[in-house]
Amino acid sequence: MKECTVDQSGPLPGFLRDSAGDVVPIRTPAGDTMWLVRDYALGRQVLTDKRFSRAAAATPHAPRFNDAQPVPDSMMSMEGDRHTRLRRIVSGAFSTGRIAAMGTFVEELADRHLNAIARQGPGADLIAGLATPLPLAVLCSVLGVPEEDGNRFRDWVEVLFDISASTPVEKARRRIELAEYIYDLVDRKRHRPEDDLLTVLIGVHDRGDLTMNELLTLGLTLLMAGYETTVGQIGLSALSLLSDPTAYAELTKQPEQLAAAAEELLRLNPATPLSFPRVAVEPVEVGSVTVQAGEAVMVSLLDGNLDADVFAGPRSLDLTGRDAVHLTFGHGVHRCLGAPLARLQVRIVLEQLLRRFPTLRLAAVDEPVVWKGGLATRGLSRLLVDW
Repeated sequence: MKECTVDQSGPLPGFLRDSAGDVVPIRTPAGDTMWLVRDYALGRQVLTDKRFSRAAAATPHAPRFNDAQPVPDSMMSMEGDRHTRLRRIVSGAFSTGRIAAMGTFVEELADRHLNAIARQGPGADLIAGLATPLPLAVLCSVLGVPEEDGNRFRDWVEVLFDISASTPVEKARRRIELAEYIYDLVDRKRHRPEDDLLTVLIGVHDRGDLTMNELLTLGLTLLMAGYETTVGQIGLSALSLLSDPTAYAELTKQPEQLAAAAEELLRLNPATPLSFPRVAVEPVEVGSVTVQAGEAVMVSLLDGNLDADVFAGPRSLDLTGRDAVHLTFGHGVHRCLGAPLARLQVRIVLEQLLRRFPTLRLAAVDEPVVWKGGLATRGLSRLLVDW
């Protein structure tokens, strides 16, 4: 096992750095009080217990974490039969076979971007040159968004995820703009169907099994859930590996360990360190704490991933793999639907980096790593490398 010297200070809320205990009260950036669960087993309990409601957390008077939370009609806020129905409709786009079939496309994208980085030479930025454009192109391909519209999508989503530089009014305006764009795109695809998720959703709508509002909201949800988090995860995984030169060198010689290493990198440095809030609908015991009805709970996915009772040497990068499943993609019925696609992109990016740049390292400059600030997820705005 190799010690990973990742700087996890980044844009983490203070309570993630300062709190002690398995279940602790916190003050959110929105000024509300919630319970924070930092234990792996208790976190899994909260994420699967129906007495903790995502729908209740999306009501107007529920305690809030910040302004970048899912709206009530988002699939991420739904429960019960409606959630199950919508998730079933889109799950085919993220099936094992469908994701595996995208491997060649993702490899070609990564190769194209790495060619450009190689031409640029040492000092290149992996975020601008690879981690940002690749997930955008992949998501546009899955949804059926024309490649030339990708940058418009990126600008909209970055505003919606920003929790400091944009107001709720600005977010609402951008959400409307994005919904109008998807509505127009749906109208175009109805006349020119293609092999993509929006075309599938149009067919479901035309059969009467999906309302237009549900179709538009699904498009928004999948875009928001799949872009910024994957950009962040690719950058953070690369940073984690580059922070451990010994592990990087070992993987260049033993690429068969990459799949296990990629899971470890996802565990060590999750782009989404916290679950969405849930509100108790009745008193529930969580460890030594009784969460009262109406109180909100969040799970620290980051702390759960570093629970020493579950992961021996939790801050170490184990290239041989671990038995326990990390919480980076959540747990339970709201577990990230796009996890297989995110995994595919992280694995292929790392695979290509190791193959193309066996001596890759952080650039020897004052600030090779710059964190993004003010986002609901964690990520880097710059990752400069030499080779």
